[in-house]
Amino acid sequence: MTTRLSLFDSPLFLGFDHFEQTFDRLKKHASEGYPPYNIEQIGESGLRITLAVAGFSMDNLEVEIDQNQLTIRGRQPEEADEEGRVYLHRGIAGRQFQRSFVLADGIEVVDASLDNGLLHIDMQRIIPESTARQIKIKGKKPDSGSIKKLEAIDLKSTREQPKED
Repeated sequence: MTTRLSLFDSPLFLGFDHFEQTFDRLKKHASEGYPPYNIEQIGESGLRITLAVAGFSMDNLEVEIDQNQLTIRGRQPEEADEEGRVYLHRGIAGRQFQRSFVLADGIEVVDASLDNGLLHIDMQRIIPESTARQIKIKGKKPDSGSIKKLEAIDLKSTREQPKED
């Protein structure tokens, strides 16, 4: 049995197991270099991912979000290469690709557009309203047989009252 050291092994991190799975996915796709991309900050809360997808049309591209993972796929139909072309040099890549990005909670994709061979995916950071709330603390009710009720006696009023014979 091997013990795997994790960033989230601390007992103070409760419910963060999915982050470790996300890091594993990222490591698997980190070495991919195609297609090249940029990530830009747009304003205070905007982000934009731009991928260079020369040779791909809108019909060949797919953008999907599943469980905070943004996945962009490009698929070229096979008949595009078989039009009788003879390439002396082929520097424009036309291969299929899949590029994934993990989005933090609160990041929403708002738009995707294709312009001059560049696929732009615009995102917005949504700042959630505070969900802080007070939690009522409940105590265990004591058994009625284990604690005897004490009654308050007003000593001052019993001294002042005249005794009746």
